[in-house]
Amino acid sequence: MKRTFLQIVASLFVSLSAVSAQDAASTEFDTEPSIVTRNGQRYACKCYPGEKCYPTSAVWSKFNTTLGGALRVVLPPGAPCYNTLGEIKTFDQGKCNEVRTNWGDEQWNTDHPVSNLWTYWTNDTCLPFPTSPSSSCTRGFYGDYVVLATTSAQIKATIDFSRIHNLRLVIRNTGHDFMGRSTGYGALVLNTHSFKKVEFTKRYDGPGGWRGGAVKVGAGIQGRELMRLASQQKPPVVFVGGECPTVGFAGGYIQGGGHGPLATFYGMAADQALSFEVITASGKLLVANSQTNPDLFWALKGGGPSTFAAIVSVTVKTFPELPAAAVVLDINSTHTTDPDVFWKGVDAFHALSNRWVENGMFVYYELLPFRLHVQPFVGPNMTKAQIDEVVKPLFDTLDKEGVPYTSFSKEFPTFFDLYTDIFEDEGSGNSALVGGRLYTRKDIAQRSTQINAAQRFSVEQGAFIVGHIVGPGTGLPRVDNAVHPKWREASSFSITSYAVAGNATLEEKAAAQDAVTNVIGKRLREASPNGAAYVNEGDLEEPNWQEEYWGSNYRRLYRLKQVWDPRGVFYARTTPGTEDWDVIDTGTRLCKKL
Repeated sequence: MKRTFLQIVASLFVSLSAVSAQDAASTEFDTEPSIVTRNGQRYACKCYPGEKCYPTSAVWSKFNTTLGGALRVVLPPGAPCYNTLGEIKTFDQGKCNEVRTNWGDEQWNTDHPVSNLWTYWTNDTCLPFPTSPSSSCTRGFYGDYVVLATTSAQIKATIDFSRIHNLRLVIRNTGHDFMGRSTGYGALVLNTHSFKKVEFTKRYDGPGGWRGGAVKVGAGIQGRELMRLASQQKPPVVFVGGECPTVGFAGGYIQGGGHGPLATFYGMAADQALSFEVITASGKLLVANSQTNPDLFWALKGGGPSTFAAIVSVTVKTFPELPAAAVVLDINSTHTTDPDVFWKGVDAFHALSNRWVENGMFVYYELLPFRLHVQPFVGPNMTKAQIDEVVKPLFDTLDKEGVPYTSFSKEFPTFFDLYTDIFEDEGSGNSALVGGRLYTRKDIAQRSTQINAAQRFSVEQGAFIVGHIVGPGTGLPRVDNAVHPKWREASSFSITSYAVAGNATLEEKAAAQDAVTNVIGKRLREASPNGAAYVNEGDLEEPNWQEEYWGSNYRRLYRLKQVWDPRGVFYARTTPGTEDWDVIDTGTRLCKKL
């Protein structure tokens, strides 16, 4: 007989009196890993359901009591649209309708306990569109349990439990993740999305020498909500945040580096970090800044998401609010259906990337066949007349080359007004593999023809390019952090998104990955020999990813990983130290090489 969700939960969360002596002991001592061999390689694996080392229901119950009831059985967002998930009855037409209505809404998905905004790395085994509601779905790679943490003590308890029981731990804030780092088969998920506390100060007096404004941000705060709070200060302030409004500011975004609309003007988000509060792999609550744990502080500023510690809060610089201006440009099939004319326009736009960043600007664009949508060019501290003057050479070229287009410009009293008026919300629920390439000013100056040809080739091979023309070296040419030094030379960064279903066959997935890495990615790398890649928006199969993501900083990061997390409690693929691990058995078991 199938059991209801409440019955399942009741059976899992039994009273503490049921915990056996053996179970109690297992909560105090480290669990031995499973040793397996695959293709001649020996591994020590994390513990998974069905194995002797996996916690019993009584141990899970005690853990839930420790957490004050914050532990949940993972239910994928699409589960209400199916009759059952395993033994759990999940069908609920009303909730299913809610999921379907909001499937493309980023904010709804970020607020869900485990939803991932892009579904490929969930394995698409519980999409909310079944052929029949009488069918069943599975968790796929969503994880098995999730802790909805609201206190640092709960974060510590979750890390300790994962370490002691040798479980795969996934840190999930918003699920705003192209690269599957917010999901993991059989994992215990730590959800930090509820950490929303924000504290502004007009004059920072902590270590590091900065005496301007600052803001201390909880791990769960998102970009647009922090912008709103910043705009309400007296006087209003700004900070370096992401382009997308739902990005979790204090999580993987800043740990990976963090670019955005003000990054050319002030530097990257990680460049602005003044202090972190974190919980380490050993379960210690620490402060990391320029004086206390400075090596950890350095690594947290761009050394990789979910790698060195779990973030509780971060304090970053703020700056006085400033006026701004924007330009929007469209060249699409309503203007021309001649491919040569269209690509002349695209090439003219991107070849001027150095001009845009030398003027302190950020440009966001989307590129598909017969669709270049630039919304917007951002000119911090510019008037409409000033930004019109900067972009005039582009429009002169378009007119000279006979490329039709639509455009307008507009000025705003504040950057916040520009952001809320001009930037467009993005969607969720799509399934794709991603790659990407960082282009330096040198390559744009010397090889723009090759780069433009490679981008055209990528689009014609089926990629959707999401472009960010951003040059953090303009605003902050010298820094002391783990961000790839190539970012100081940057002029443009492109994400290549290649559609493939998460539930595609293994052969189809392999073909898609080959296209991303060895066809599209190869062409982009060849066109930009002085370029690099970006850890937060890149190819998981990036050749020589250590060098491409971090350059000369990698050796130090690898050493620090051994210091701060020698046992691999934290894991996010293609981050420092993860070359010592593999996910085997068709993307399921996380195992360390022996």
